[in-house]
Amino acid sequence: MSLKDALGHYLDVRDGRKDAGFLEAKATPASFSRESDTSELWREHERIEKGFECSGECRRSFLDLKIEIADRMLRKCSLCHWRCGVDRNLKPGRCRVTSPRVASEFLHYGEEAPLVPSHTIFFSGCTMNCVFCQNWDISQNPSVGVSIPEDRLAALIEERRRMGSANVNFVGGDPTPALPYILRVLRRISISVPVVWNSNMYLSQESMRLLKGIVDLYLTDFKFGNSDCALKLAGVRNYFEVVSENHLRVRGEDMIIRHLVIPGHLECCTKPIISWVADNLGKDTIMNIMGQYRPLYRASRYPELNRYPSREELEEARRWALKEGIENLI
Repeated sequence: MSLKDALGHYLDVRDGRKDAGFLEAKATPASFSRESDTSELWREHERIEKGFECSGECRRSFLDLKIEIADRMLRKCSLCHWRCGVDRNLKPGRCRVTSPRVASEFLHYGEEAPLVPSHTIFFSGCTMNCVFCQNWDISQNPSVGVSIPEDRLAALIEERRRMGSANVNFVGGDPTPALPYILRVLRRISISVPVVWNSNMYLSQESMRLLKGIVDLYLTDFKFGNSDCALKLAGVRNYFEVVSENHLRVRGEDMIIRHLVIPGHLECCTKPIISWVADNLGKDTIMNIMGQYRPLYRASRYPELNRYPSREELEEARRWALKEGIENLI
């Protein structure tokens, strides 16, 4: 499968041949009330996912339903795998994010070629704490940036689209703590623009369900080939199990997997991830094997991380991908 075929849906939305997923969700009727309990909301969500037509009073939309569920999840937060259970309207959870803050937004010309120019919206805060984070100044400081009203950000996304943006790219840090806010922003957008979810994929199963039908392209960050390295270097539990399962949940949808080659972690992380992708997602999966690692943030505390990846490591990573049959290497 060619790169063009692997991104068929995204390219159709980008080039105006198809509406973005969130517009379709806005146009899909749903029947629920704010008095419904959460289990009833999820049953309605499942009914719509299975393609059943709305019955009864269908005055709301599928996107409205997703927002209602996301807002409830925020009140006892289960947006990511930490499942803090705190009311994040009142206090921060593990991510230390309360009200989402935008650290920056701009037309980005440094992303993968099919995404350029990408309207990147960087949220402060993250669900992980990678000791070598390249964006540590915003990922580990959720108070930086500004709070932007939903209608204002929606208008800005529309303006950037008219200026020629290929997509709106929600990133960070990580966008997961801001998921309810992002869905409410999308509800206010009236023109079609592809939604790119640029994430570490350490999301809960429920959040992944809410994203389905909204996201037009998953731009994933698959760093660690085992959970031990993730616990040591990013402070998260069950990383590989969670992130690999979330990739399986979007198998068959448009996706680009980014893997940052970490010095000294070729055998424990890079090769296992590449092999897992080839075996479980298909050899036509698009992968960007990245050599941009820099010993930033707290990397100097770890001897194996306090250097750049060698040319030999980067060449061996690509060689392994070709050996495993990965066809679409960026």
